Amino acid sequence: MDKRLHTNKLHPTQIIIAGYLALILLGAVLLSLPIATAQDKDISFLDACFTSTSAVCVTGLVVVDTGTVFTLFGQIVILFLIQIGGLGFMTIMTLVFILVGKRITLSERMIIKEALNEFNLSGLVKMILKILIVTLLMELFGALAFSTRFVPMYGLKGIYYSVFHSVSAFCNAGFDVLGRVSGEFSSMSAFISDPVVNLTLIFLIVMGGLGFVVVTDIFSLKRIRSRQKLTRYSRLVLATTAILIGAGLISVFLLELSNGKTLGADGVDAAGKIFGGIFQAITPRTAGFSTIDQGAMMPATKLITIVLMFIGASPAGTGGGIKTTTIAVVLMYVFSGIRGRKDVTLKSRRIAEETIKRAITITVLGIVFILGASFILIAIEGQRGGLFTFENIFFEAFSAFGTVGLSSGITPMLSGASRVIIMIIMFAGRVGLMTLTLAFANRSQMHAANIRYPEERFMVG
Repeated sequence: MDKRLHTNKLHPTQIIIAGYLALILLGAVLLSLPIATAQDKDISFLDACFTSTSAVCVTGLVVVDTGTVFTLFGQIVILFLIQIGGLGFMTIMTLVFILVGKRITLSERMIIKEALNEFNLSGLVKMILKILIVTLLMELFGALAFSTRFVPMYGLKGIYYSVFHSVSAFCNAGFDVLGRVSGEFSSMSAFISDPVVNLTLIFLIVMGGLGFVVVTDIFSLKRIRSRQKLTRYSRLVLATTAILIGAGLISVFLLELSNGKTLGADGVDAAGKIFGGIFQAITPRTAGFSTIDQGAMMPATKLITIVLMFIGASPAGTGGGIKTTTIAVVLMYVFSGIRGRKDVTLKSRRIAEETIKRAITITVLGIVFILGASFILIAIEGQRGGLFTFENIFFEAFSAFGTVGLSSGITPMLSGASRVIIMIIMFAGRVGLMTLTLAFANRSQMHAANIRYPEERFMVG
C-alpha cells in the first residue's frame, strides 16, 4: 500500500523516464552477456549500454557493427529494444495490461496521455490498440516487400533480414544486420540502385515518421467511406513533411550529383543517383539508414541534413527531433509577426497561445541543449584532427538529438566520455526536452508560475 502511494506521488513524466532508463539498463545487461556477442568480439559494458540506448531511443548510432559483432541472440535483443522504443514504453505496458486482463487505472491513463502527447484521457486505450494494429500491418508489409529481394539473395536467412529491417525502418531506428554480407558499417549502400529496397524503406520511414495519429487518419475506413477530408492536424503534418522532403531533395541533387565521392561516383548508375538523392532527402527525418557516405558529402549538404535532423519527424510517431508541427507553428508565428497580425491562424482557425508558447519553448530548449552538448564534444574531440572536424562532430550531435543515426564515421572512434555525452543526447532526443524539464521541475515553482504580475516592456530587436 505504501509503495503504491509512493509511486503515485511521481509525476507521469518521471515514470516515463524511469521506464526508459530501466529498459536501457536491462538491454545493456543482456547485450553484455557472452551469448550476445561473437566469440572474438567481446565488448565493454559502456559499448553495450551505448548500443542499448541507441536501440531504445531508436537512433541507430553504433560503436560496433551490429551484424558482425552481435550473435543472433544479441540482434534479437536489439530488435526487441527497437520495437519497444519505437512504440513507446507505455504502449507496451498497456498491451501487457490488456493481455493479462488488468484494468487501466486513472493514474496509468495519465501516464499514457503524457507519453502519447494527447490532450485528454478519453479514448487512450482505443488509441493504443490502433497504434499496435498499424505497427503490425506496416511491419508485415515491409517484411513481405523486403523478402522479395532478400530471400532470393540470402535464402532462409533473408526472412530474418526482412523482418529485422522492416521493424528497424518503421521505427526509424536505422539499425542493420548486413555487415557480414555487405561490409561493416555499410548500412544500405549495397542497395543504392535497388528500387524495391529503396521504395520499401522510404515508405516505412515516412509512415513511421508521420505519427500514428496521421497514419490512422489517412487509412481510416470511416473517413474514406464518408468522403471526409483529413483533419487539419494531418494536413499540417503532411504539408510540412512534403516541404521538408522537397527542400532536402533539391539540395541533395544540386550539391551531390557532382560529388565524385557520393552520387557523382563512377560506380553509381542513373538509378543509383535518383534513388540515392531521394533516400538522402528522406533519411534525415530520423531514419538513420544510408546509401551514400555521409562523411564524404559536401559541407552544404551536411548543413541541410543537420537542419532536417534537428526538425525530425512528427509528434506521436517513432522519430525524434523537435517535430514538424513545432517548426511549422514557430514559422507561422514569425510570419504573423512580420505581417503585423495579432493572432496566428491556419485555415480559418486561430492557433492556441499555449501551443505557440510550447512550440517556441521546445525550439529554444533544443537549440540551447544541442549547442551546449556540441560544445562539450568539440572540447573533448576537437583536438584529435582527422575526421574529428567541427562539422563532423556537429553532425554527430544533431544526429543523436534527432534520434536519426546518420554518422559521418566518427562514432566508433569516440572516447568514453564522448560516448556518454552522445548517450545523454540520444535519451534527451527520444523522451523530449519538455518531458525532462517537467520531470525535474520544482512543483512549487510551477504553481507559482500561474501568478500574474504587472506588465513591463523592454526594447527588443
